[in-house]
Amino acid sequence: MTLDRPVTDDLDALLRSLPPYLDQRVRVLEGLDGLLEVVMDLGRAPEARFVDREENLSDREVTPEDVAYVMSRIGQFGGDNRAGIERTLHRISALRNRAGKVVGLTLRVGRAVYGTVNIIREVIESGKSVLLVGRPGVGKTTLLREAARVLADELGKRVVVVDTSNEIAGDGDIPHPGIGRARRMQVPAPALQHAVMIEAVENHMPEVIVIDEIGTEQEAAASRTIAERGVQLIATAHGNSLENLMLNPTLSDLVGGIQTVTLSDEEARRRGTQKSVLERKAPPTFQVLVEIQAYQRMAIYLDVAQTVDAILLGVPVAPEIRERTPGGEVAVTSAPSRTGRREDGTATPRSVARTLAGAREMVKVYPFGISWNRVEEAGRGLGLPIAIVREPEEADVVITLKNYYRRKTPRLRDAESSGIPIFIARSNSAAQIASALSSVFEMRRGPEESAVEEAREAIEAIQNGQAEEMELSPQPAIVRRLQHELAERASLSSTSSGHEPYRRVQIYR
Repeated sequence: MTLDRPVTDDLDALLRSLPPYLDQRVRVLEGLDGLLEVVMDLGRAPEARFVDREENLSDREVTPEDVAYVMSRIGQFGGDNRAGIERTLHRISALRNRAGKVVGLTLRVGRAVYGTVNIIREVIESGKSVLLVGRPGVGKTTLLREAARVLADELGKRVVVVDTSNEIAGDGDIPHPGIGRARRMQVPAPALQHAVMIEAVENHMPEVIVIDEIGTEQEAAASRTIAERGVQLIATAHGNSLENLMLNPTLSDLVGGIQTVTLSDEEARRRGTQKSVLERKAPPTFQVLVEIQAYQRMAIYLDVAQTVDAILLGVPVAPEIRERTPGGEVAVTSAPSRTGRREDGTATPRSVARTLAGAREMVKVYPFGISWNRVEEAGRGLGLPIAIVREPEEADVVITLKNYYRRKTPRLRDAESSGIPIFIARSNSAAQIASALSSVFEMRRGPEESAVEEAREAIEAIQNGQAEEMELSPQPAIVRRLQHELAERASLSSTSSGHEPYRRVQIYR
């Protein structure tokens, strides 16, 4: 199988939106087909960023007039601080100050790459729901766009694209030809994506729905509702791998969800396991999962249900690996069964099963200024194994109220200095205590294991001269702190960028 990959990027439309002096400077740069974005921040020199380099565009600092010039030539910014240029795939993102004024712009080049879906074409055409995962910038949205075009134009299916940030079909009322005959539904605000997904099914009779970035519990629930109505889903989700989704309490339902089951003594003996085991909760919303590991390299799980069951049993799994060779052919191989750690740093099946099981291990809690009975009742109500201890030094975590934490009493100071995590409940109510307990167990689920390994591998690559800078996957603040500490110990620099929940760490020399 070969891939023809014509590219259309409408680059001229993006360059015309720049102030004339920048437009002229960018046009004379070498390798414009590799241009990723132009960055304009007030008081700083403008930059052009390529795959492998950065170019200063002027010695002159960006002025408010420069920013205003660009904003007058693009579409309106939405609630996600993104705008576009009509009938193109370019994305302009804004940085704002505390007063809401735009003080920086990132003009990202959008390209429609035709033929990229050929590597998984028969999977897309099978009628099964397909979930794409992978790190940011690896090409998930480009693949979605091409899948929509192929299904609509070449298979003649009724395809609806739910386009939250206008990244799939571009800005304006007329969608980009990159999606072919597929219809596009725009989303007024990111928080309404799940509602538009349901509206698409109820009002427009699609055979296929294409969605980018499923990231909330409501969107996961809407995806299941759509799949149960017999509509094929082609979607992307936040996460780098199947195991990441299994560890994510919000999105694990996409692959069937995970639950703890207590077996009878006889059944436990028959299986040769403990009485409490992890099992898949329901049929997965997506039958096929594709991990985009690198550009034109993918790991494909053709039966998600069977794979998740194997992972929970600790059985190594071997996805199908497809990779485009330098000659344009698509090579298909079977990955060796994984028993240690992946090359990309994510956990293997056995370690995921351990991590998931570890989330249910007994946690010793010291309640300070909070009713012990209510903490115990909240733990029972949530099905969380906790033990109340009488001294903070015996505890795994401390739960207290905000006013007590502000006073920094000696016991709390000692606990904090000893490195014992302190969780704060807003009030002594059962609901707030339950919320604090839930946070304790979410923190202990173990996503930091793969994140720390990813940071270590990035540090090693930089130290070995394989890269000057590495961008890690989005992580919560507590995990990013661990990654920053690793970089500091290795005498490297690190910064965090982006907005929650997509904030991530960059490590560099």
